[in-house]
Parts: sequence; structure tokens; C-alpha cells
Amino acid sequence: MRATTARWIPRLAVLAAVAAPACAAARTPRVDAGDTAWMLVATLLVVLMIVPGLALFYGGLVRAKNILSMLMQVLVVASLAIVLWVAYGYSLAFDGGNAMVGGFGKWMLRGVNVQSLASTFSPDTAIPEFVYVAFQGAFAAISCALVVGAIAERARFAAVLLFTALWFTFAYLPLAHMVWAPTGWLFGMGALDFAGGTVVHINAGVAGLVGAYMLGPRIGFGRERLSPHSLPLTYTGAALLWVGWFGFNAGSALEANGIAALAFVNTLVAAAAAVLAWSAVEATFRQRASMLGAASGLVAGLVAITPACGSVGVGGALCIGALGGIAGFWGVNVLKRHLRADDSLDVFGIHGVCGIVGALLTGVLTAPALGGTGAADYSMLHQLGVQALGVVVTVLWSGLAALAALFVARRLFGLRVHHDDERQGLDISSHGESAYEL
Repeated sequence: MRATTARWIPRLAVLAAVAAPACAAARTPRVDAGDTAWMLVATLLVVLMIVPGLALFYGGLVRAKNILSMLMQVLVVASLAIVLWVAYGYSLAFDGGNAMVGGFGKWMLRGVNVQSLASTFSPDTAIPEFVYVAFQGAFAAISCALVVGAIAERARFAAVLLFTALWFTFAYLPLAHMVWAPTGWLFGMGALDFAGGTVVHINAGVAGLVGAYMLGPRIGFGRERLSPHSLPLTYTGAALLWVGWFGFNAGSALEANGIAALAFVNTLVAAAAAVLAWSAVEATFRQRASMLGAASGLVAGLVAITPACGSVGVGGALCIGALGGIAGFWGVNVLKRHLRADDSLDVFGIHGVCGIVGALLTGVLTAPALGGTGAADYSMLHQLGVQALGVVVTVLWSGLAALAALFVARRLFGLRVHHDDERQGLDISSHGESAYEL
């Protein structure tokens, strides 16, 4: 994140090699035990979002014959992303470089050790760089795992893994660098993204939509009822996502401070407002509010508040949450029909649409006149333009990278399983297991 009140970069952590003579000659920040403990907990909470949170949320939404494949894809894709993050991802995202991508100076975490530090908001305190590596690695992992929901129930496992490796390399890493690294292009333009509205949610949502188009619809889509097999699992996953999201958002302050507290309360109230908004809209148009709708509204509100959680006031968070719930309902129930894509678990309808809404509203509601933390000379119109630029760049970059990655995966492995295997279910045909004994 880039704050509007000053040039502070808690979310980006300008990495300091404390062993460097120049730094030692000046001032060596001390490791703050409280900040370090909080960031370890925040990282653990982000991991909780992936497994079991996202896995159960997605697993309950697919049919019974595909739940194990969904759990497997989330777990293995996240694991692959973490390994690639350590190998070269962290370096390409945050090690110097140019306006578009970092360098290879920290390949295989070269130079990162128990003495190296990542700076925080306070100039005199820091956290161990290993903690920052782990925190950011969890962000990369959940971003990749989000995409698989759009292509659920029909994708070849090998193709999913190859796509993940390519999209992670050519979409996630450059966008993370452009938005969060001090040398990044969008960061230099002044784009505000506290915890990943563009880098995580719009990025994953667009990739999922491209994947849905490339794979084509599931057998029976539009003709058969493709209902979720276990809404209690989806509810449990949504609840775990809400809990984990406090680490996702409040942890992005990199300190246990007032900004973390603001992000924490904004995450709480925005999600609650979105649940109410989605349920109210659903009851209005369908005469009843559903549990699936409420759970979807919860996630929609969390997505929408993510880029703004550290820079808007509580009133702004309530507004973003409510509008996110409404936008998510529209994305899933209206936009999806117009797009004519079988986005199986509505990755674009929720993460893409609500990420865009949240990114744009960040530019509006960060204004101090509306309770935000912007400077006294804050220009809402200018910031809204910068936010829109960030959205457009993310959509185009992610879309093109996903398209290229899927073409490569299709040439090497084929994207879809055989029709007979799809009808049988991926649990048996791809993994030789069954979740439920009939």
C-alpha cells in the first residue's frame, strides 16, 4: 500500500539488508517482538484462508463426485505457488528491478537470513525478513488457488498445475511488483491497494474468466441442475475465510498499530454489511434470502474492502461492504448470464467484480472529507483516475497472461478431461478416490 498522508510503505516493506555497511553506519532498526508476533499470527491466518477455508468453501459448491478433486487442486496449487515463491517469486516481486518486474538478486532467498530485516512503518523498528517472505508467499498461494474455482469439475490436473506455474510467473509476480514494490510503475503513479484488491482479486477473477471461456462449459451446463452438494461445508469455509481475512487485511499494516486496528474493524463491518445487502437484494428479487447468498455476500464484502481497509473510515467500509454485496449479487446473477461463461464457482462474479468495485471506491472514500486517511490536499478525481488505470492494467495483463498460459497447457496436456471421465467425476477418474461411500 502507498498511504496518502505520507510516503510510508508498510504493505510493501522496503527490505533492508542490515548487514550492509552503509546501513550499519547509519541506523539499524531493532526487531519489534510485538510486531513480529502479530505478523506470524497474520501469516497463519492467511494460510487458514486457503486450507481449510477456501478448500471447504469451494468443495461444498461442487457436486459430490468432484469434492476431492477440488480439495486437491486448492492444496496442490497453493503448495506449488509457495515453492515457486521461495525459488524466484519473492525476488521477482520485491528485489529491485525496473518498473514492471523485480530482479533475481534474492533467487532461492539468497541473502535472506535470520539477521536480515524488513522495514515497517516506524523507522526504528522492523520484522525479520523471513516473516515477510512467508506472509507474502501466503498471498501468492491463495491468489493462485482462487483461480481453480472457475474451471472446477472439468480441468485436467496436470494442465491446472502448468497453468498455475505460468500464470504465477507472468501475471501475479509482475502485478505484485508494479502495485506494491517501491520501484513499481503503478506504485509510482500513486495506486492504492492496501491488501490486494488488484493484485489478488481482480487478477485471479480475470484469469478465472479466461479459463472458463477456454475450457468451455461443463456437460449439462444450462440444461441440468449443477447444484452444490454440501452447503454446510461452504458455510464453514466462508466462516473460516472471514476469520482468516483479518490476517490478510490487518496484517498488511506489517505492525500491531492503529492502521492494523483500522483495517481490522473495517474488515469486520464491511463483511457484515455485505451479508445484509446481498440477503436484502436476494429477498427482494427472489422472495427469500438463502444461506448460500449470505455466505457469498460475506466473501463479496471481504473482497471489496481489501484494497481500502487501511485508508477509509468505518463509514466508508460500511458503504464499500454494502455496495460490494450488491455488486456481487449482480455479478453472479446478471453479468454471468451476459458473459455466457461457465465460471463454475463465480470467481469473476465475486472476486473480479467486487475487486473492481473496491478498487474504484478506494479512490473516492480515502478522501478525508469522507472519513478517509487522505492528505488535506487529496484529489478524489485524480486518485479515482489512478485507481481506474490500475484496474485496466490488471485486467489486460492478467487476461493476456492467462490466455497464453492456457494455450501452452492445452498444447502440452489438453485442458479438459474426457467426457466420460467428467460424467464419472474427477474424484474417481483423476485421483482414484471417492469422498462418500454410497
